[in-house]
Amino acid sequence: MSEIVEVAVNAARQAGKYLYDNFGKISKIESKGDRNLATNLDKEAEKIIVDSIKAKFPNHGILAEEGGSCGLENDYIWIIDPLDGTHNFIRGINIFGVSIGIVYKGEFVAGVIYMPVDDELYVAEKGTGAYKNNKKITVSKTRSLKECSISFDSSIRYTPQVMLKTLGDLANEVFNVRMFGSSVRVLSYIAEGKLDFAVEFHDRPWDFAGGVCIITEAGGKLTTLRGQPLTYKTIGYIASNSVTHGAVEAIINRYT
Repeated sequence: MSEIVEVAVNAARQAGKYLYDNFGKISKIESKGDRNLATNLDKEAEKIIVDSIKAKFPNHGILAEEGGSCGLENDYIWIIDPLDGTHNFIRGINIFGVSIGIVYKGEFVAGVIYMPVDDELYVAEKGTGAYKNNKKITVSKTRSLKECSISFDSSIRYTPQVMLKTLGDLANEVFNVRMFGSSVRVLSYIAEGKLDFAVEFHDRPWDFAGGVCIITEAGGKLTTLRGQPLTYKTIGYIASNSVTHGAVEAIINRYT
């Protein structure tokens, strides 16, 4: 494991422990817009991660959900979601986690997802495979959409006309549809083959960055909704086991 991944793993574990220890102990909730919330714990967890990064790599760029961005002109950029699944966390639903993605010269080269409730650590670095708690993982081999278990974006309120039509078409084709309210849960499940693909229309880079390298190293694929490569500026994505990707993209592009 490289030093940069070690720092990411340690930071994710520290932040995850902090969240787990404070689950059910929120002291402040802030509104960030249309039914988008943050807690005092999001910010504290983010500080734990950012401080860990700056201690080792003070010149690296950082793009974080709660703290904004700095140094995005640098070769290395860390993309952080300190508490993915905030709304679950607020409601006492224990589906939440920490996401850290690392980009080098525009390419996603490493990712860490930590699910503190179940102590599940997902790690990948370009060219070395994807691992859950040190065991190698791979995506599913499901080819037929009729056999697929999928996840769909829960933020339907933003673009209901497009999203409801897309969801209806997908639901007609697949075995079943899930909504977890946490991108890290969805992406980690795809990486280990528990889900076959996911569609997110409104996720931001901090939502998916930790999962990009994990899924690709596990044999899967992530693209924009139009099938283009992801960047740290992308909004929305398709994540899949790779073999279903083209069929999913075709359905989405009926309405987008």
